[in-house]
Amino acid sequence: MARRVFFSFHYERDVWRAGEVRNSWITKPDREAAGFWDAASWEEEKKKGEEAIKHWINEQLEGTSVTVVLIGLETSERKYIQYEINQSWYRGNGLIGIYIHNLKDQSRKTDIKGEDPFVKLRYKGIKTYDWVNDNGYENLGDWVESAYQRAQNREK
Repeated sequence: MARRVFFSFHYERDVWRAGEVRNSWITKPDREAAGFWDAASWEEEKKKGEEAIKHWINEQLEGTSVTVVLIGLETSERKYIQYEINQSWYRGNGLIGIYIHNLKDQSRKTDIKGEDPFVKLRYKGIKTYDWVNDNGYENLGDWVESAYQRAQNREK
């Protein structure tokens, strides 16, 4: 069964790499085969006041069951990503992190591995993967399902 997924990432720095992960379902027969639904419409995201951005994040999280944090060099330092992680946890979403620094950006360059945002926020037991080294294209659906199952077994 496909899960609705919220993708959290540093927009300015990692949008190109995030797009590759978020669009990986396109080459699958359908979204169901890819193992996830993408609930965030980052194309429409606009910088507004802090409360408006938090409201937008909360709307995007509605109906999702898993949050995938795409980890780049500066991800763990971003306050809205920290907010998205905290909101996801409190909603009972499954959480996983995927390092995307090995993906090439629009200039065909890779990046430096960033800090694990879950460690920074003191969350324990959140699985992280590397999109390139752990074959994210083939495994994302399984990672999402596993995160969902772990969340179902988490103490509320």
